[in-house]
Amino acid sequence: MTSEFARDAAMTAAIFGFFAMGWFGWAQEHPPKPWKKWLLTGSALAALILVAAGLLSWSIWNTGTVFDRDTSQLFGIIVGIEFGLAGIGAGVLIRRGRRELVPVWIALVVGLHFIPLAPLLRSPLLYPVAAVVIVVAVAAVPVARRRSLPVSAVNGIGVGTTLVAAAIFALTDALARS
Repeated sequence: MTSEFARDAAMTAAIFGFFAMGWFGWAQEHPPKPWKKWLLTGSALAALILVAAGLLSWSIWNTGTVFDRDTSQLFGIIVGIEFGLAGIGAGVLIRRGRRELVPVWIALVVGLHFIPLAPLLRSPLLYPVAAVVIVVAVAAVPVARRRSLPVSAVNGIGVGTTLVAAAIFALTDALARS
């Protein structure tokens, strides 16, 4: 379900672990006090996954991978478009005085970029991750406003939790196949 190759599944877990740390960190901008321990726990778990998945990836690096010259180029283009859209949108939001919406915009772009990556990387796991991250991004503002919470906290804990769950799934799959 995660990838055709154990190495790619392990790298997916490492990458998701790395970015989950970032999302949990972003959520710590102004979270409710009771959330702090959960956000720190999520960050620590994400870091452990990153290290474990990184070590596993390194140990099986010479095994198969979906990446070849064509895949690598298309991957770079998709990620480049993602970074461009995220940066442009963030710049527009900041100039318009809507800084609080930047993490939501970036989460939406991240979620959307998983859709073309799923078939390219032959990783069906990316489809549900995309769906959940997109739903978190769309729901973050109304949920935050309704509950008088910071948007970054709602968005960050949702995306961070999604990425940690997917990283655990990918790491477990990679370990089972390596």
